Amino acid sequence: MNAIDGKNRPAAPLLQRIPPHAFFVGSAIFHYLGPSFAVLLFARVPVAGVAWLRIVSAAVVFAVWRRPWRAFLAAASHTRWMIVALGAVFAVMNYCFYRAIAELPLGTVAAIEFMGPVALALAGARSQRNMMALALTVAGVYMLTHVRLAGTPLAFAWAFANAVLFTLYIVLAHGVARADPATSPIDRLGASMMLAGVIISPLGFRDAVPALLDPITLCAGVAVGISSSVIPYVFDQLAMSRLPRSTYALFVALLPATAVIIGVIVLGQIPTFFENVGVGLVAAGVALHRPAP
Repeated sequence: MNAIDGKNRPAAPLLQRIPPHAFFVGSAIFHYLGPSFAVLLFARVPVAGVAWLRIVSAAVVFAVWRRPWRAFLAAASHTRWMIVALGAVFAVMNYCFYRAIAELPLGTVAAIEFMGPVALALAGARSQRNMMALALTVAGVYMLTHVRLAGTPLAFAWAFANAVLFTLYIVLAHGVARADPATSPIDRLGASMMLAGVIISPLGFRDAVPALLDPITLCAGVAVGISSSVIPYVFDQLAMSRLPRSTYALFVALLPATAVIIGVIVLGQIPTFFENVGVGLVAAGVALHRPAP
């Protein structure tokens, strides 16, 4: 793995000593911490505008921090296509995600999001222990979902579209993380985010214009972008570069659990008894899982 300073040197010893699972836990926390703040922004900015602020502010951060166009130009042709595809997925996935959480609880959207990764985890289970781990996590996610299936059909359509795109994200981001040893995976991620900023502009720029004239709202939007699309995706790349894709897919089960916890802390969405049991089952399944050799 390359160092995150963009130079072609071995990774820092500190990063090598940190287990990849720890990066995923960090990603899981920020994956819904940022969107929970975005829900609070919906009172000031339309949904599409919040999605635009998230992607574009993250793209600006990557541009200043990493100058990722250099990695894009240096990458092989097939890697460039993966970067472009990941950028398109980033843009449309986040648009669908915000459309969904504008009407549905974070826990419900997170549980629906888990359905695609279940298939990826199942494909790589290869042992009775991992099948049991998958069964526990699916049962936990079901309990997290089952008690809050209330909302408009359109909101669920956005949530399921987001789930499909999130599955594509796992496949493409895992490929980008391991695609080209000559460049940093963080730089390739940054290139994808810059492309996503261009792709989402026709969908959300008009709704984001009022926020550009309001310093407080603009700062809040930038904070959402950093906490939603910089920190968690960087952690994802650091985890994916060392974890099998099926293992990462199973760990996605942590997202509904962390969404419930973040929903309690930030949004006051109090979980029921069954949701608490679901969180426990997810944690047990993740603890039981072992990556295939």
